[in-house]
Amino acid sequence: MDARFHLPAMVRELKTAKVLAFNAQAFLDSAGVARKVTEFKKKQTVFSQGDPARNVLYIQKGGVRISVVNETGKEAVVAFLGPGDFFGEGCLAGQPIRIGSATAVAATTVLVIEKKEMVRVLHAEHAFSDRFISYMLSRNIRVEEDLVDQLFNSSEKRLARTLLLLAQYGKEEKPQKMVPKVSQELLAEMIGTTRSRVSFFMNKFRKLGFIKYNGGLHINTSLLSVVLHD
Repeated sequence: MDARFHLPAMVRELKTAKVLAFNAQAFLDSAGVARKVTEFKKKQTVFSQGDPARNVLYIQKGGVRISVVNETGKEAVVAFLGPGDFFGEGCLAGQPIRIGSATAVAATTVLVIEKKEMVRVLHAEHAFSDRFISYMLSRNIRVEEDLVDQLFNSSEKRLARTLLLLAQYGKEEKPQKMVPKVSQELLAEMIGTTRSRVSFFMNKFRKLGFIKYNGGLHINTSLLSVVLHD
C-alpha cells in the first residue's frame, strides 16, 4: 500500500494547510464588516456554556480554550484555538445557546461579529463566503483527525502533535517558535492522559532537543519525527 496513506493527521495538515488557509483578517477588512474589537486577559471568560449564541468571534492575537462541562461537573477540553481561528460559529446554524465555554489562555484580542452582520457578509461577499466554508470544512476535518488521533495514537504521539499544532506548524504563515504558556494539567486534558505521563514525555522531548525552556516553551520542527515514527 502507498506509504502516504499511513501518514498521521499532522502530516496531512502540513500538506493541505496552504490550500485551506486564508487571511481572514484581510477579508474582514476588505468586506467592510461591522465588528468590535474586544480584549481579554489571561483566564478571562469569553463566553460560558449556556450563554445565548449571538455572534461569531475571530482571534487576532492570543489563544482561546474551548471546554464542555457535563451534568456531573466534569470538564473536557475540546479545542485550543489561536490567531486566525473563528469560533462561536454555531449560531449561524441556528444554535440558540453556547454548548461550551471559551476562555482566554493568554492576553487575547478578538473581533466580535454579530450574527446578522456575519450572515449579511456571507451572502454579499462570495469570495469571503467561499473561503469561510473552506475554513470550516478544514476545521471539521481537524476534529475528525483529532478523534482518530485520540483513538489510535499513543499519548506520546498525541502530545507531540498537540505541541506542533499549538506552535501553528502547518499553517500558511510562519510558525511561532514559542507557544502560549500551557500547563501540563491542561495538556493532559487535551490529549486524554495523566499529568505524570505528560511530564515524562516533556522531559524526554527536552533531552532529545525537540523542545526547550527559555523564557517560555520553544518547539523545534524535529518534534515532527515523533509523529511520523511508527
